[in-house]
Amino acid sequence: MARLENILHAVGIPFSALTSVIFGLMIVSFPLGAYAIFNSDVGDDIDYSFPLEKFNIFIAGVNIQLPMEYEIGDVFVIFWAIFIILFVITFLGPKKNFIKTIGDVLSNEKNSLTDNYMLNIIKWFSILVLISAVITIIQENFGIITEPPDTANDLILFLQISTAPITEEIGFRLVLIGIPLFLIYSHKSSIKFFFKSLWTPHSTLHIYENKKVIGIIVIVGIFFGVAHVISGEPWTTGKILQASVGGIILGWVYFRYGLAAAIILHWATNYFIYSYLFLISEINGISVQNASSHSMIGTFETILIISGIISATMILLNYKNSHKPIVQE
Repeated sequence: MARLENILHAVGIPFSALTSVIFGLMIVSFPLGAYAIFNSDVGDDIDYSFPLEKFNIFIAGVNIQLPMEYEIGDVFVIFWAIFIILFVITFLGPKKNFIKTIGDVLSNEKNSLTDNYMLNIIKWFSILVLISAVITIIQENFGIITEPPDTANDLILFLQISTAPITEEIGFRLVLIGIPLFLIYSHKSSIKFFFKSLWTPHSTLHIYENKKVIGIIVIVGIFFGVAHVISGEPWTTGKILQASVGGIILGWVYFRYGLAAAIILHWATNYFIYSYLFLISEINGISVQNASSHSMIGTFETILIISGIISATMILLNYKNSHKPIVQE
């Protein structure tokens, strides 16, 4: 058993290093996204003051258009501020802050991975990137191409990308997972307990058997994937499997770590990545699509894929370590 603990410690060193790098890149993405909205030329003939008359919300597979007048910059600032607040919440909790937890991982403290939301967000984010890369390679070998919906303007695209983590996590995870879990497992009927259980289902509802939970998460995850190709502005069919896996991972993160963690994980797949894509697009004078092939993005993907491999290894080793037989002397 000492050998298993030594392996865990050895794996924890590169895991901590890569996680710290990714965390730093996430922090830098906040001003980069603001720059894309307020100072770059990605909008071509429009800017942050451009007025829009409808606000799109993607809730439980239904694309709802709310009639309201707003400027791009105003809505962006509101969502940007919410992301910062949630980012800080996940950095600080639930038991220890991100920096302290990294130290515990390096010293091989037992169950240290459960002490901080941000550490788990980065862990699952890198695993999601790893799985998505594998799916993309396999599908392309069979001629299945994943293409995003056409968007009239890159500035509007970035606004949609920035709002989606909140609207979609509320619509899919909170409504389709959180409420059913409350109805099945709740032992109280107060309003306060209801909202608390939606915020952090696992710790509030004290669910000890996961079969029903996993079933709900998988069903909602598949529906999340299908919804991406049947919505008002659909992706191509190649997105179904990739989005379904993403939906399942987001569902698990929501159940295990709460709504704030799920939103920030979704933020990482959207805002975080695209803030760098728009930076490269602006600096090099190329399209956002071409920016995805830039060497800088390739380096990011390599870091995330290696982190994903290490994260998956740590999950397996921790699972094996937690289920090892107790030796009685």
